[in-house]
Amino acid sequence: MESDDIACLEKLRLILQRDRIRAAAGAVLRRSVEGNRIRVFLNKQVAYAGHVSFCQPEGESPLGPIIILIEADDPFYVVNWLIGPMVDGRKE
Repeated sequence: MESDDIACLEKLRLILQRDRIRAAAGAVLRRSVEGNRIRVFLNKQVAYAGHVSFCQPEGESPLGPIIILIEADDPFYVVNWLIGPMVDGRKE
């Protein structure tokens, strides 16, 4: 899928919030920023069940990973939008 609208990531944002993994997801997403890109891999089986589990490019997902590539002028803005506000290292 390709889009110029951040709203296309809304489902991912809601899953991160529902599963209460925003802090961990934020750490993975921040480590995955390279220039103006964020590149992460999701376990395909877990995604099919409606959840998010980040994985390595090879070996951790028997069916192969789902590759998410986000390009943005400010990738840290996108990360912060996905995970929401933090207070003292915890989610509000």
